[in-house]
Amino acid sequence: MKKTIIKVNGMVCNGCENRVKNALKTIDEIEKVDANHKKGTVTIASKSEIDTNIIEEKIRDLGFEVVK
Repeated sequence: MKKTIIKVNGMVCNGCENRVKNALKTIDEIEKVDANHKKGTVTIASKSEIDTNIIEEKIRDLGFEVVK
């Protein structure tokens, strides 16, 4: 299992966390998603190596900023 952590700005509540989780769970390789608005992180567990650009694009499409 591959673990990826992405820093995200703009999540301010549990609703934001749920929007991110639900969007990322649509990616086939992703097994588990944990979003934490207080820490500003999204932690992803995937079956194999996953292109982070795909993840970041989904997050941006929701209106959040990915921090590099």
